[in-house]
Amino acid sequence: MSGEEYAELRKFVAPEFVFGAGAAMLAGQYAANLSTKKALVVSCRDLEAIGCTGQIVDSLTREGVTCTVFTDVTPNPRHEEVMAGAEVYRREGCDSIVAVGGGSPMDCAKAIGIVCTNDRHVLEFEGVDNVERPGPPLICIPTTAGTAADISQFCIINDTNRKVKIAIVSKTMVPDVALIDPRLTLTMGPQLTAHTGLDALTHAVEAFTSNASSAITDLNAMEAMRLIRLHLRNAVERPDDLEARTGMMLASTYAGLAFSNAILGAVHAMAHSLGGLLDLPHGLCNAILLDHVIAYNYDSEPEKYRRLGIALGADIPEEASREEAKERTLEAVRTLKRSVGVTNSLCELGMTEEDLPLLARNALSDACMLTNPKQPTADELIQIFKASC
Repeated sequence: MSGEEYAELRKFVAPEFVFGAGAAMLAGQYAANLSTKKALVVSCRDLEAIGCTGQIVDSLTREGVTCTVFTDVTPNPRHEEVMAGAEVYRREGCDSIVAVGGGSPMDCAKAIGIVCTNDRHVLEFEGVDNVERPGPPLICIPTTAGTAADISQFCIINDTNRKVKIAIVSKTMVPDVALIDPRLTLTMGPQLTAHTGLDALTHAVEAFTSNASSAITDLNAMEAMRLIRLHLRNAVERPDDLEARTGMMLASTYAGLAFSNAILGAVHAMAHSLGGLLDLPHGLCNAILLDHVIAYNYDSEPEKYRRLGIALGADIPEEASREEAKERTLEAVRTLKRSVGVTNSLCELGMTEEDLPLLARNALSDACMLTNPKQPTADELIQIFKASC
């Protein structure tokens, strides 16, 4: 990017956040600072079962905050779950929301908030800047290192009627505060660690090559990639390694700051399409698609892709041809994927030839496609889906 390009107008949005071991236990203090009387704690049943949700409730209670817990949230949160949560919020007389979990509880919590303050159905907010009134005070406490929903202006909800995931993109989706505690990720198994870590990598790659990138987002994206290369494999192989967990949580945060402001690209548009139609794991879909989309996009931003290849460990001499640089970049991405056990194909996950036209159409209409460095046709997306099979 030239100096002239760096001078283009760009805005950068980020919440207040506290990063480090013990940050989660500040939930009560921050809720009290927001004058919370009764909080809706949005989480999931697995986290409630292992006591993670309860720890946050205890922190809130110690500061005099009454709590109602809502855990009817599934992966790829559905619009019905959002509306059910909004009904609980209203019925219980809550005045704030605390989200505890990965991307699903956090996205559900964001959506519950705007449904309540705008008195509209969640699906009416689809798109960019379609939220008139911000939600109530929101504290996000992530338990996975990857989605960065705790600091982004994105909210992704599954419209089960149309079988498509919608993106709600708005400054109102940015939480009031994120309490980012790497210790909460110690309970993640190897597979979830790998999938969420590669989700963070995809955030960084797509933000870095986005047509809305800037000097500030580039800085965050590059540091995220460096940290993922250093720490992801260790976090997968040694789940109790707090240094690796901290490195991955920091990488997720950097990548989140990058993509929340530079937006994303074709990988996420295609993964949203897959998640909506086939209810597939988001991080895994991103991981499978990533190198195939890089191969398609490469010629549109060859120098940026070369730089990210080097950040991921590729040895690319200055005199290397564009094709050689491309192959070495792709191999660096594929090596990282293989090293953490991601060798799946989309066909193994249940994608069929018959699904491809609808998957491509839905991906083309996704908001993330607007900032892809190259605008594909439906036929080109179908070929990428086929290459990932």
